[in-house]
Amino acid sequence: MAVSRRSAVAALASLPLAAHATPGAPAAPATKESSRMYGLIGKMRAQPGQRDALVAILLEGTAAMPGCLGYVVAKDLQDADALWITETWDSRESHKASLALPSVQAAIAKGRPLIAGFGERFETEPVGGQGLMGKRSA
Repeated sequence: MAVSRRSAVAALASLPLAAHATPGAPAAPATKESSRMYGLIGKMRAQPGQRDALVAILLEGTAAMPGCLGYVVAKDLQDADALWITETWDSRESHKASLALPSVQAAIAKGRPLIAGFGERFETEPVGGQGLMGKRSA
């Protein structure tokens, strides 16, 4: 299945891929709305046989995204070409700001040819739990 450029860019915009920010980059200003955490869970399908290469792109540099509390790339055990990306952000604004980073734009360009399509996509409001870098409850 061929993926149009417009579809790839739109779906990738919801998943910041393997972005890394410039150390010390300012976070988005806090607002009442931004005080809530923001989460995304999405399924991505790689071109046949390209899942591991796509994983490498997605994992490149994810530790330094401002506001990112968790970014997990997981292989689907039932589909050899599918991945699940689970993201937790300190706010919707931090996620949105990450999409403008040059490193995110570069990852999108590098990953686009390896993507066959997208599946489910869910927006969530995380309220706490293990691994949220100090955020435990609402």
